[in-house]
Amino acid sequence: MALPKFILGMIFALAIVVGWSWLGGASIGTILLRVIICAVVIQAGYFVLVYAMIATSPPTPADMARDAERKLNAPEVEGEKLGARRSLH
Repeated sequence: MALPKFILGMIFALAIVVGWSWLGGASIGTILLRVIICAVVIQAGYFVLVYAMIATSPPTPADMARDAERKLNAPEVEGEKLGARRSLH
């Protein structure tokens, strides 16, 4: 989701919260509190969405090339790579 779309949607959602609260007869303090809570929930949801999109994206060709280069340049110790785990058995 693009940032301008997100901001426009967030403003629209906050306007709905303001209108709903005002029509419900809420005080200015209550309206402000509801808007702040709604904005925090929307921001947290957006963060989780972007994190999930990044975490589930397949590796790019640049990522694969970087990983291959690291494997070629990694020093070996006793026939094993430094990052390898050894069994306790």
